[in-house]
Amino acid sequence: MPTRIVIAEDKTVIRMDLKEELQRQGYLVVGEAGDGQSAVNLTRELRPQLVVMDIRMPEMDGITAAEILTKEKLAPVLLLTAFSDEELIERARNAGVVHYVTKPWRQSDLKPAIEIALSRFQEYRAMETRVKDLEDLLATRKVVEKAKGVLMQKHGISEQEAFRRIQKASMNNRKSMKEIADAILLAEELHA
Repeated sequence: MPTRIVIAEDKTVIRMDLKEELQRQGYLVVGEAGDGQSAVNLTRELRPQLVVMDIRMPEMDGITAAEILTKEKLAPVLLLTAFSDEELIERARNAGVVHYVTKPWRQSDLKPAIEIALSRFQEYRAMETRVKDLEDLLATRKVVEKAKGVLMQKHGISEQEAFRRIQKASMNNRKSMKEIADAILLAEELHA
């Protein structure tokens, strides 16, 4: 399936040229916007895989729109703009823009920029998932450690035996060890 793209460019002729070139290169342009706010709304609605956006547009500039899309984790943004001063580049970097191409663009610039932007966004998503998994694992470990402490103190058993009991209850009740540990801690709170 071709990559789904939303284009945001306030100049109609440039937008049409860009759309035509992207389609020629095998991409699917699913939406077009002439201002930043419309680009944000279209992206929320259409869920493209990439947004190619100009910086200077009415309603909302492309960097502000990119920041919103990045915060909402909707799609990576590739800025396509005639402006390349340091302040704009810094704002784009802080907004989470994944790539920046200056106008006038060449046909040979687009595909590499798009593919790198998509790749970086996938890497970011994978890293984000990994971080969340590690945070969940750490949270589980902390709760299980506390629950083991409660069982050790309450029943005078070893750490290994407390762990085994939590593990066994997890398997017998088809619940995660975190759920069992949470239940042990809740029961302890209620009896305290």
